[in-house]
Amino acid sequence: MSNLLEIKALCKNFGGVQAINQFNLELEEGSIVGLIGPNGAGKTTIFNTITGIYNPSKGQIFFDGKDITGCMPYEAAQWGISRTFQNIRLFSNLSVMENVVMAGNKNVKYGLVDAFLHTSKYRREEKNLKEMAMNLLELVSMQEHADAIAGSLPYGHQRRLEIARALATNPKLLLLDEPAAGMNAEESIELVEFIRQIKEKFSLTVLMIEHHMDVVSSLCERAAVLNFGEKIAEGSIEEIKKDKVVVEAYLGKEG
Repeated sequence: MSNLLEIKALCKNFGGVQAINQFNLELEEGSIVGLIGPNGAGKTTIFNTITGIYNPSKGQIFFDGKDITGCMPYEAAQWGISRTFQNIRLFSNLSVMENVVMAGNKNVKYGLVDAFLHTSKYRREEKNLKEMAMNLLELVSMQEHADAIAGSLPYGHQRRLEIARALATNPKLLLLDEPAAGMNAEESIELVEFIRQIKEKFSLTVLMIEHHMDVVSSLCERAAVLNFGEKIAEGSIEEIKKDKVVVEAYLGKEG
């Protein structure tokens, strides 16, 4: 199977601080891969360079055969890359439905004149968009909350809404930044099954940052481990768990 994402010798500096140093990763189409490591290791910085929030200092990023190094965030979304955030970023004052509809707007085919005049094309597209949004809300068991204000939802519901919004962009690659953060054991188990379902239903490739190793072990085929901006290990979950360098990075050296 071909690689959907390739990251080659990626570096990112912030002034004199090197957040990422010579990071390489290949992501096969249809795979689920974990990106793990201690806090501050550079994991979210990698997400930010993939999605165009940051420009890399060096290196290249290829997506679906295209060099997307230094792309703009809207271009990444158009090409099929979507993400969630470690700190949930919803339109808190809008309804649940409006949040998903806004994300799906990138796929509409009407123009400004159609929107201004409320042409039949505009009405048809808006109807289809709302139907798509409701289907996604049903998928994440949020349909009963469609009219609720997003900021009023419990934390776990907001996480599900954020994933529904990411799916509304019709992605090929889904980047999940700590999806299980703040969840208890039961919620984490439900999340694992949910991610499996959407991966199959939407034929997704998933790259996931996660500190809950039970979630990583249940979902990911392999993982890459970062520490101080450098990849210190990569392999199957069992190989990662037994790697002495990884254990030291998490727990510190004995003695």
